[in-house]
Amino acid sequence: MMKTISIGLLGLGTVGTGVVTIIEDHQEKLMHQVGCPVVIKKILVQNLEKLRSVDVEQSMLTTCSNDILDDPEIDIIIEVMGGVGVTKDYLLKALRQGKHVVTANKDLMALHGSELLRVAAENGCDLFYEASVAGGIPILRGLVDGLASDRITKMMGIVNGTTNYILTKMSQEGRAYEDVLKEAQDLGFAESDPTADVEGLDAARKMTILATLGFSMNIDLADVSASGISNITEADLRYGKQLGYTMKLIGYAHREGEKVEVSVQPTFLSDNHPLASVQNEYNAVYVYGEAVGETMFYGPGAGSLPTATSVVSDLVGVMKNLRLEVNGRSAVTPQYFKNLKEDNEKYAKYFIRLHVQDEVGVFADITTVFAKYGISFEKILQLPVKKNEVAEIVLVTHRASLTNYQHIMQQLRDMNAVKEIKSSYRVERNSI
Repeated sequence: MMKTISIGLLGLGTVGTGVVTIIEDHQEKLMHQVGCPVVIKKILVQNLEKLRSVDVEQSMLTTCSNDILDDPEIDIIIEVMGGVGVTKDYLLKALRQGKHVVTANKDLMALHGSELLRVAAENGCDLFYEASVAGGIPILRGLVDGLASDRITKMMGIVNGTTNYILTKMSQEGRAYEDVLKEAQDLGFAESDPTADVEGLDAARKMTILATLGFSMNIDLADVSASGISNITEADLRYGKQLGYTMKLIGYAHREGEKVEVSVQPTFLSDNHPLASVQNEYNAVYVYGEAVGETMFYGPGAGSLPTATSVVSDLVGVMKNLRLEVNGRSAVTPQYFKNLKEDNEKYAKYFIRLHVQDEVGVFADITTVFAKYGISFEKILQLPVKKNEVAEIVLVTHRASLTNYQHIMQQLRDMNAVKEIKSSYRVERNSI
């Protein structure tokens, strides 16, 4: 039997507490999986005196990272402290000292994953990061292992629980964005500064990781165009419902031939799309492979125990590799050079809501603008507005290139008859 495997835990917040709980409560299962005892030897914390929801011996706690990183008896580092700069330095030091790493840090992996994986391979170490995307859903493992023989062409999903909770409540209860955001903060679903979530940055980081793995191509965060949900109104959602759509913040990654596009944006989904029924703080990722067809990964996207489950599953993977003496061999360098689509190669349908002068001929003028670029309408709503002789028009286009869509939007802004473009969103059809 192997010696006891010793773990250094960086962070004892929500996820760290869950990791301690699972390792302590599941010792028998872990022993069965890897054939030796598993112990947490040392835990890095900011405050030694803080009251915590899990009982740990005071001697296990330290505020000095070197007590963990320089300890030759510690085999594996689990990082759940968050942050980028200092955390990256800790993990690089750990890898260079031959320690394997498990992390739940999406920000770090999106920004510096390539460097960390390279250093891990150079030092014969494992670096696993399943928990960095969609919490308790094994989406990364599904892409790397379960769909390894397939060619992934499209991934789209709800990868941020905060925004999904907000949009669910707005849509189902007709409430304003600010009201639901405050509730999400009170419940702990949203941070006191929710910017990263509601403006799409958190989802963009996750889509960077998914696209890199799914397409075997080094996608950078800067390659992901991102927009958030803070400007969505109850009126947008109401009109969407009338037309048979549900609003979600969708991460979208698509490969055609050798070119890819990756984005995060509010999207109207057809009500019968599988992602339309994903409610509240839950996450789901829809994947299309040339061989397997359509698959969907669904589950809790955050939380102490769901995320900790993914962390400990990665830990088991590292420990199995230790037993087989194959650590550091699982990382596969990207197969393809990055090749991004141009705007004229990106196609979608669009929902556009306009306030226009309520006069004869205005709609014909608007139609002429779309016809100039060969774009027709799939759905149309026209409603009077009880002030200033203004009419409201809601259009859903057929597929248009992003280039043509941008030209059309500019020409609408320039038209005297168009008083205001109230909103515009991507629209996704029934299936992927």
